[in-house]
Amino acid sequence: MITKVLMPKLSEAMETGKVIQWLKKEGEPVKGGDVIAEIETDKANVEIEAFGSGVLRKIVIGPGGQVPVGELIAIIAEPSEDISGAAAAPATPKPTATPAEAPPATAPPPGGAVPAMETYQSAPATTRVVPMAEVPQPVGATLPASGRVKASPLARKVASQSGVDLRLLQGSGPGGRIVRRDVEAALAAPRPAATPPAAAPAAPARPVFEIPPRPGAEYEDLALSPMRAIIAKRMPLSKAPVPHFYVTAEVAMDRAWALREELNGLEGQPKVSLNDLIIKACALALARNPGVNASFQGQVIRVYHRAHMGVAVALPQGGLITPVLRDCDVKPLSQIAVESRDLAERARGGKLRAQEMSGATFSISNLGMFDVDEFSAIINPPEGAILAVGSVVEKPVVEGGQVRVGRLVKLTLSCDHRAMDGAMGARFLQDVKRLLQEPLRLLV
Repeated sequence: MITKVLMPKLSEAMETGKVIQWLKKEGEPVKGGDVIAEIETDKANVEIEAFGSGVLRKIVIGPGGQVPVGELIAIIAEPSEDISGAAAAPATPKPTATPAEAPPATAPPPGGAVPAMETYQSAPATTRVVPMAEVPQPVGATLPASGRVKASPLARKVASQSGVDLRLLQGSGPGGRIVRRDVEAALAAPRPAATPPAAAPAAPARPVFEIPPRPGAEYEDLALSPMRAIIAKRMPLSKAPVPHFYVTAEVAMDRAWALREELNGLEGQPKVSLNDLIIKACALALARNPGVNASFQGQVIRVYHRAHMGVAVALPQGGLITPVLRDCDVKPLSQIAVESRDLAERARGGKLRAQEMSGATFSISNLGMFDVDEFSAIINPPEGAILAVGSVVEKPVVEGGQVRVGRLVKLTLSCDHRAMDGAMGARFLQDVKRLLQEPLRLLV
């Protein structure tokens, strides 16, 4: 039986995939479930499995080839089967797109906007203006309150050329009109000596801090990685259309902290983290609040009956990936601890399987290790909610009229208001809080 190996869709946002390497060679036998290739997606490197048995007859897309989701990349068949029809797809790998070089900086176009923090000096004036103090003022001359000064055209021309202010002159012409001789008389009159301005007190000397020359470029443009590019593309599609609302609760973690230390002191048992306790608490709370374990699907609200938890993992090279822990509502805490640690390690190493990257019904993002008090996470569609976890911090706590030091953490639930309302989110968070403050319930 001929089995076509197609470029799989490994995440909601994935549009293309790149073949990193083939782990099976042409002519080698293949069984269903064998890992045959490693694919680079927008989020991580993922190993893909064969869905049929036989021989890897033809590799259509070689290492380095990048193709759209759903395109043929290889063929598995029996040695005697004719694969000529199935292999009609072109075998030439498509080159990986390289980020375009940033265009060189150019000067702003003439008449364009003035750059910020930059000033320009205006051109010096070429016409000499005589200060008013230098023009002799006839006794009793006053500036007209308003209106046009009466002056002959010739007087205006001479005054304009010589810089005389006609408003300061008294006219000798008909009706007090200023004529040429009035302007010439003002120019010929002796000018009072200018009084030198009083010397200003010397300002105290200030120390001048000189910045030495600093070598190197002032900034650097970094090309978007495939993951950062898809984050930039997808986040506006998540935050803008999805009407988020947020519910925050402060949880006492003293008993959960003590239980974790006690469990980690047992011989031969897996190490349990506080995040493992939160994962288990959320999974049990989702079983009690199925309306939060839901997603908006346009015309219906899909309510999930199993708790598949997406756990956000920060990658060393930058970016974020959310591998999926399945059926956390029925798994014991010890198994969740083992699987979550294994998933996180393989996510950072780019060794996740395709089925481990999709299918979450609820997600948890924990920034407690970065000393973050609290934050709000963005929902990852099509999920309906995500929990943001801050740091466990020691604070004064009033209990029974006494003040003691307690360990507290802030949990913020982001919800899709199309699928649930505030009361549903609050009840879910109440159950998570009760389970963490009575952590023996997580072991039952």
